[in-house]
Amino acid sequence: MAENYDVIVLGSGPGGYVAAIRCAQLGLKTAIVERENLGGICLNWGCIPTKALLRSAEIFHYMNHAKDYGLAAEKISADIEAVVKRSRGVAKQLNQGVTHLMKKNKITVHMGEGKLVAKGKLSVTRDGKTEELAAKDIIVATGARARDLPFAPADGKRVWTYRHAMTPAEMPSKLLVIGSGAIGIEFASFYNDMGADVTVVEMMDRIVPVEDVDVSAFLEKALKKQGMTIMTGAGVEKIDVGVNGIKAAIKGKDGKVTQGDFSHVIVAIGILPNTENIGLETLGVKTERGHIATDGACRTNVEGVWAIGDVTAPPWLAHKASHEGVIVAEAIAGGHPHAMDPRNIPGCTYCHPQIASVGLTEARAKEAGYEVKVGMFPFIGNGKAIALGEAEGFTKTVFDAKTGELLGAHMVGAEVTEMIQGFVVGKTLETTEAELMETVFPHPTISESMHESVLAAYGRALHI
Repeated sequence: MAENYDVIVLGSGPGGYVAAIRCAQLGLKTAIVERENLGGICLNWGCIPTKALLRSAEIFHYMNHAKDYGLAAEKISADIEAVVKRSRGVAKQLNQGVTHLMKKNKITVHMGEGKLVAKGKLSVTRDGKTEELAAKDIIVATGARARDLPFAPADGKRVWTYRHAMTPAEMPSKLLVIGSGAIGIEFASFYNDMGADVTVVEMMDRIVPVEDVDVSAFLEKALKKQGMTIMTGAGVEKIDVGVNGIKAAIKGKDGKVTQGDFSHVIVAIGILPNTENIGLETLGVKTERGHIATDGACRTNVEGVWAIGDVTAPPWLAHKASHEGVIVAEAIAGGHPHAMDPRNIPGCTYCHPQIASVGLTEARAKEAGYEVKVGMFPFIGNGKAIALGEAEGFTKTVFDAKTGELLGAHMVGAEVTEMIQGFVVGKTLETTEAELMETVFPHPTISESMHESVLAAYGRALHI
């Protein structure tokens, strides 16, 4: 006999476990099914442990530049094993935190492989044993995994995905990173700061191609200054894996193919949704290019089946998944939550320097037919940034020239991932330049660059 619930959540990543908690808060009897670790990829193998790694690299970077701050630090070295151990400890702590939250909210956890077997029914298999669960509503939150190169699948030794790069058996001496999205650039930044010779290959004409073109240009210049080799408009055509390294054939922008020797390669060319073997075909759940199709409230085409997070449409971000989890829970409970607006979802990349953005880039705004006003303010005009020794960076804002609506904000530099939320709140509240100009920003803070960029869009900047 099937165990009955009001809601079953398949997958316990930042979308799934948040959806389960909100369902429980709303009085729904809730179960969650997880095949590996509570917290999913983000908490155990993604967002959180990578930030722990990057923090270690950041401190190591500052130690190596102690002289710039009037300090002395000698015989500086890095212990990659200890750095990884700290990162794994952070992930373990948060995994235990999610376990506590499940108990606190009286959510039943079923460990095993979950599969939709009929409407309102889901099987869970573990160690050869299968149990059946039933619920009126099932939320699919199975996430995604790294995409392999067809001619060089990851082996964990020389060819890495993000997961291998997070727990390296050895420190790369010469590293090739294929792909310059958030994952690729973050690992390139980490290993570069830790002392590896890093080359980044990006097939688009600029790195971090989803960002504003000015951000891409600034970041490329900054990374090259740090010693990285950046190849845009390029592609890796072949990889030969050897015992002691790899040989890569790289086709450059000019069409010429060059051979390069590297100790390791990280493949960061995108994701594949985890939609196989979970029973979607059994119920006829519609997918688009592999990802589950949903409406604004995360409903699929099958009544009682919902989907959130990386298994659905982009952007593929943890905070988007969590917010969708809340939307679904409230819809199931009979509420009428607002649909997700992708234009109000911030994106953050934790390389050095950091990148953060929300809304339309200048180019996208023009393509959409807007007449725009654009403001830029460099960190070199910001007192706090100079005092921190972090004067490289800028804030850029894009406004509708006719209405003053904030269309987008783009930042690169120190701590911008913490500051972007100010613009996110402003966009969510449908702010205009007038409200932002009247807002008082604390001094001295790097956030003053946000205010100045708004003023600059209207010819009123004070410090440039």
